[in-house]
Parts: sequence; structure tokens; C-alpha cells
Amino acid sequence: MSVRILALVGSLRVGSHNRQLAEAAVKLAPEGAEVELYEGLADIPFYNEDIDVEGAVPAAAARLRAAASAADALLLFSPEYNGTIPAVLKNAIDWLSRPYGAGALSDKPVAVVGTAFGQFGGVWAQDETRKAAGIAGARVLEDIKLSIPGSVTRFASTHPADDAEVAAQLTEVIGLIHGQATAPAAA
Repeated sequence: MSVRILALVGSLRVGSHNRQLAEAAVKLAPEGAEVELYEGLADIPFYNEDIDVEGAVPAAAARLRAAASAADALLLFSPEYNGTIPAVLKNAIDWLSRPYGAGALSDKPVAVVGTAFGQFGGVWAQDETRKAAGIAGARVLEDIKLSIPGSVTRFASTHPADDAEVAAQLTEVIGLIHGQATAPAAA
């Protein structure tokens, strides 16, 4: 069974190492898995119930919801900004959590990975991202983790797809997501 995995990147910077990691995921997706890198998080307004009105949802938010609904699973790439989740990623989770109880994240398998400059690879932000996604209704894949430290030096001259260790780890992550997305949800 082919699995569609939607990748959301919590950094808007063109040269972001997390974006490069997501590009690597697209390139390294094993047979039976397709990773789609979502473009357009910068265009989505901050979540506000006053503008989240049926028939009048902002187009950028509606596109995100449609893409997430069409995916079998999501893979979130989170850098660490001041020890926590970037606002753009939290905003995407907020939009995907609605309508309450029936949002695009409802019982959808979600894994969180990433890289950061610090020695722990952004684990605080990734933990916060898992927490937010779980509260938003996602079936967070808690056992699937990849935190790559020292991004500024490690990826200074090497793209993550060309780093053999990272490529192997990322391929394993995608394979695990594939397995979870095709497994029946626990009752």
C-alpha cells in the first residue's frame, strides 16, 4: 500500500537545515511511501476563530487542511526557536486542529523530527510539537524520533541527503511512519 506523508517544515528560511532535511526525506522515501513537502506555511494567517468560518476560511488555511486531509500521515520538521516550537509550525497545528474533534489531524499518524545548532538537536521544540499535535487530535508516533545536533557545522557543506548516517536514519523514520500509517488505529 502506498502511503502519502505530508511534510511540514517549521522554518521559513530558504537555506534552513530543517528544510534540507525535509528535502532529503522526499528524495529518500522508500518504495511504498511518498513524502510531499508542503509549501505555503508563510501564507497562512495566525489562527483566529473569527476568520475560521465555514465557507470563508482563508484560502491558504483551506489548502493546508486539504493537503493534510489527503495525506495518510504527517512528518513535522521542527527547529528550535528560543527553546520551543516555531510559531509557523504551531500555527499550522492550530489550523489543522479545527473544527474541534474533526480537524485534519484527528487520529492521523504524526511524527516529529528535526535538527538544530545546539547539542541536543532541538529536542525541546520537538517535544513541544508532539505535545501540541497530540492535543490537536493527532495520533502522535512517540517512538519515532530523530534529533540531529550541530546543524550549522554538520550541514555547513553537506546536504542531509548526502550524509550517510542521516540518510539511513531518515529512511528508517519514513519506513516506521509507513508501518504506522498502514496499521489499524488502536481502539
